[in-house]
Amino acid sequence: MKRSGATALSLLAAPLNVHLLQALEDGSLPLIDLRRAVGSPPQSTMRVYSRTLVEIGTLERQRQAAFPGTVEYASTESGRALLSIGQILERWLQEAPAGPITLGTTASKSATKALVEGWSTNIIRALAAKPLSLTDLNRLIPRISYPSLERRLGALRLADLVEPYPGEGRGTPYRATPWLRRAIVPLAAGAWWERRYLAEPPQVGRLDVEAAFLLAIPLIELPAEVSGKCRLAVEIQGGSSPVFAGVLICVEEGKVISCSSRLEGEAEGWASGSASSWMRRMNGQEAGLEIGGDADLVREIVDAIRKSALAVKS
Repeated sequence: MKRSGATALSLLAAPLNVHLLQALEDGSLPLIDLRRAVGSPPQSTMRVYSRTLVEIGTLERQRQAAFPGTVEYASTESGRALLSIGQILERWLQEAPAGPITLGTTASKSATKALVEGWSTNIIRALAAKPLSLTDLNRLIPRISYPSLERRLGALRLADLVEPYPGEGRGTPYRATPWLRRAIVPLAAGAWWERRYLAEPPQVGRLDVEAAFLLAIPLIELPAEVSGKCRLAVEIQGGSSPVFAGVLICVEEGKVISCSSRLEGEAEGWASGSASSWMRRMNGQEAGLEIGGDADLVREIVDAIRKSALAVKS
């Protein structure tokens, strides 16, 4: 099952998809000119990629009445929005530890694919919380075979998304790098695109929410006078008995002391809302979230999360 954000980034991981969207940014093109603009790939390859983008509504195929048999391609609103998500992804890629990566390159494909696979298999959710060895991951994610976990963990390490961390037990623990933590920005942007433009977008689930907060919280910077416990919750299932997922954060003198995905426990302040409400808040819109308790504490933390995201976006 696709995780929220994975479909959009998977599309942008393919260099030919990126080149097609970029070539059509300024207007429609006849098929022959479009093929030339993206490097003249084989006709069969061009057909597969363009058909996929047409089927999801990102490109549209137009027959020209004046010239029977002539086909033009144009980018749709969805395609232009996906290219904007690509720009957010590229700003993250430019921060790669080994040096800037350009969207639409082989290096971009490798890094983005490793990110998407780690996200979709819950490896990133697990490592966002604490360093873990391959054996630990195999115990936590039994539905993925050991060799498959080893391959995906190797891809994450090769892409500088995880790194070895000194440990006392058997096996080498790995932890999320700061660059991986900042990947929550393109992942969230991809989720927004899916919810707006896909006919059947992946639902934002508990693991998506927990992973997003666990990745982002260690990046935040708070004033030294901020202290207290704060609960951040996203409604993932509505109805008469709504279900929430999120984190409980403990802050002392501006430092995050703990961040747990267990929502139970006392908290001086809390914020809750739908996934869409949280996305709007991260885009600077005030409406949508329900805030209670120590509102100043909540706003400091929520704004700090947003600022850490803007540091990647800008």
